Amino acid sequence: MNLATIDIGTNTTLLLVARVAPGGAPQLLDERAEITRLGRGIGAGGALGSEGIARTLAALREFVAIARRHEAKIAAIGTEALRRAPNAEAFLDPAAEILGAPIEVIDGAREAALTFQAVATAFPATLGGPLVVVDIGGGSTEIVIAAGGEVKFNVSLPLGSVRLTERFIRHDPPRLEEIAAITGAVDAALGGVPFPAPGPAPVTLVGVAGTVTSLAAMAEALVSYDSARVHGYRLSQAALGEQIARLRVGTQAARERIVGLDPRRADVILAGALILQRIADAAGVAELQVSDRGIRWGLMHELAQKVAGRDVA
Repeated sequence: MNLATIDIGTNTTLLLVARVAPGGAPQLLDERAEITRLGRGIGAGGALGSEGIARTLAALREFVAIARRHEAKIAAIGTEALRRAPNAEAFLDPAAEILGAPIEVIDGAREAALTFQAVATAFPATLGGPLVVVDIGGGSTEIVIAAGGEVKFNVSLPLGSVRLTERFIRHDPPRLEEIAAITGAVDAALGGVPFPAPGPAPVTLVGVAGTVTSLAAMAEALVSYDSARVHGYRLSQAALGEQIARLRVGTQAARERIVGLDPRRADVILAGALILQRIADAAGVAELQVSDRGIRWGLMHELAQKVAGRDVA
C-alpha cells in the first residue's frame, strides 16, 4: 500500500509518500517540505499565530492533494509547537478536517524514538558503537544516546532555532552578548545529558533536520538542494565553525544570500548552528554525519512494520 506521513513542526511542515510492502523497505514516491513557521512566538507565550496557522493549513491542503494522487493513507504528527500552544485546537480542528483524520501530537520521548528509528534504518553501521543522535527543531531538540544499537538515554530539551532566536536575538547582526546568551542556555540544558565517555570505540554523532541539512548544503555551496549529496554528508567541526563565523557577523539580508541556505531560514539558522556546535563539543566529536531523514521517516518505518504484521487499518 502507499502511505503518507506528515511532520508538523515548529518551523517546517514535511511530507513523505512511500510505497510499503511486507518484507520490503519503504520506496520513496514523493517528498515535500514547506517552512510554515507554525510556532512563531514560541519564545514568548507559545500561542499559535493566525498567520502561522494559515500557512500550515495551506501546506496541508497541498500535501493532501499529493497523497491522494498516490492513493496514500495519511498519518500526521505534531511536535513542540503543538505540545506547548495553549490554543493548539485553533489549528488541530481545521487540520483534522483537511486531513480526514486527527493529528497525533507526540511527546518528546516519542519524537526522540522516531528520530532514532529513522537514523538506525538509514545508517545501520552506526549502531555498532556509541551513537548520539540529535534532532534540532524550531522549538525543541531531541537527543538520543545508544550503545550497541540499544537506546540508553533520550531527552527532549527546550532548545530550538526559533525559540532561542526569539528569546535572545534583538539586533542585526546579533551582538556578542546575544550569542553568548544562546550558548550559555544550550550549555546549561546539556548539563544533564550523559554523553558517552571517550573510549576505544569512537562516538558517532548523527544530526537530523533542517538546521543540520542547511549547514551541510551551505558547506557544499549547493545552488539547489540535493538529498543525494546531503544525506550521509560528513560535516566537520572546522566546517561548522566556518559557517557560524560568517553567520554571526552577517546581517539578515546577507544571510538570505548565502548559497545553500533557504532564505526563509536566514533569521533562525545561527541559533540552530550554535546548538549543533555545542552538542558536537559536548559529545567530543570532530565531525558529524548528516541525515535528511527525520521523524516522518521514523513514522513511515513504524507503519511499514505494521504493514508487515498486517496491523494497519
